[in-house]
Amino acid sequence: MSWRTTRATALAGRAPRHVAVVDLGSNSWRLVVYSYDADPPTQWWKRTDELYESVRIGEGMAATGMLSDAAMARGLETLGIFARFCHASGLGTDDVHVFATSAIRDAGNRDAFLSEVRDASGYAVEVLSTEAEAHYGYVAALNSTTLTDGVVTDIGGGSMQLIQVDGRRESASASFPVGAVRMTESFLADGDPKRPARRKDLQRLRDHVATEIAAAGWLTGHGGRLVGTGGAVRNLAAAAQRAEFGSAGGIDIGVQGFILSASALDELVTGLAALPVDARRNVPGIKPGRGDIILAAAVTLQTVVEIGGFAGLEATEAGLRDGIFLARTILGDEHPLFPNVREAAVRNLAVQYESDLPHTEHVARLALQMHDSLAQAGLIAPRPGEHELLWAASMLHDVGMTISYGDHHKHSRYLIVSAELPGFDPRERALIAQMTRYHRKGVPKLGEWAKLGRPGDEEMLERCSMVLRLAEHLERGRDQSVNEARLQTNGDGVALHLLAEGDLTLPRWSVERYGDDEAFERTFHRPLVIG
Repeated sequence: MSWRTTRATALAGRAPRHVAVVDLGSNSWRLVVYSYDADPPTQWWKRTDELYESVRIGEGMAATGMLSDAAMARGLETLGIFARFCHASGLGTDDVHVFATSAIRDAGNRDAFLSEVRDASGYAVEVLSTEAEAHYGYVAALNSTTLTDGVVTDIGGGSMQLIQVDGRRESASASFPVGAVRMTESFLADGDPKRPARRKDLQRLRDHVATEIAAAGWLTGHGGRLVGTGGAVRNLAAAAQRAEFGSAGGIDIGVQGFILSASALDELVTGLAALPVDARRNVPGIKPGRGDIILAAAVTLQTVVEIGGFAGLEATEAGLRDGIFLARTILGDEHPLFPNVREAAVRNLAVQYESDLPHTEHVARLALQMHDSLAQAGLIAPRPGEHELLWAASMLHDVGMTISYGDHHKHSRYLIVSAELPGFDPRERALIAQMTRYHRKGVPKLGEWAKLGRPGDEEMLERCSMVLRLAEHLERGRDQSVNEARLQTNGDGVALHLLAEGDLTLPRWSVERYGDDEAFERTFHRPLVIG
């Protein structure tokens, strides 16, 4: 079996599949290897390798409409490296899917270049139409966020796609040649690179983008949610996150679900424009390879936000290649959306790290029963989304055991914050991670994640951790012996009522011995009484 094989798949008795998706973008080229098992109930997928090169295949096209000799040479050299990598990894031509987007699609000499690519690498490149590029950006965004109604924008080096979403379905889409490389070459390349950007150039860029996207009349004053994909969006979100939480970000939890507010985007545009090109490469969160084109991308996105009347831009780590992978493997092109993004993400992570699913599902069931009964008794007032966060933490509380049983609650926390966990924003991922961290012992607190928190989050963390701790003790034998658990007021205390078909000796002993009466009373201001 490949080193990319997860232990979960090895235990399932079948080898996973591996595919490579090669994205020949106008700015950067990426080869991403995905490993997966498409068969439920142990379906899983993850990115297991990646190569990246800033090829700039579209460089100079704004003036000539043709791929330059230098750009094509860089591209052929990069594809040679990619081909050698795939061969060394045991990926045959049928397992490698190569796609091209805006720059190659629009180039007058594209056919000659693609012929050279086939001769040199053996790969047949699929040139995505503007409609297909928008579609796969939509698939990536909808499978990594909870977006139901709103707009998706996917900005690359050559073009930007806008997709209107209604009821999770594409209702309209449009593609515009306003990518970061093109806009930089057309409007920002004439200035002195050692000086700040000129105001007149920035205004010309804004006016041009506004004129282009006017064709999408449905965008004007749209409001609601705007989700962005692509490297520029991720870089800008990372820069805003670092600006808000300190030069190092203050947190290490990624930008998945991070909302770049309209005001923060305005500040970024102002700050980037005030810097010479080389200084932009050193802005925390901005990758050096994007330093020269990030301002054009930021201004373009700022124009979309302004015209659409959006409060901000929600970043997702997913991109075009993820949309292609999901639509053509796990999900299929006919119905390329997970019914529930959060559930799919949680189960994906649980399977990857060998969670005992019958056990974790039962812990989740007991935890939610007790949580609901506390709410019904008026002992807690659940916050929006609390139910889902408790369920996710219950499903993932044991993933750390793939590292070691000792301190596995801490290992679980680390794995959760290190995973992207699509569908959850940074605050929610931090809360889930901390709930798992304190499912065994300790006084729950947000700690380093406090700066992500909202009023009431500490109290939510404390009660959910306590409920999860009780549910784990009730399922201590991993035999699902307790069918139902309810917490009800009993005088000055809270009685734990259990319904079971089997022997309750072990779960009762575990709660009495390790349930932490002191923590329960501190959390709910009443002692626990076992009924």
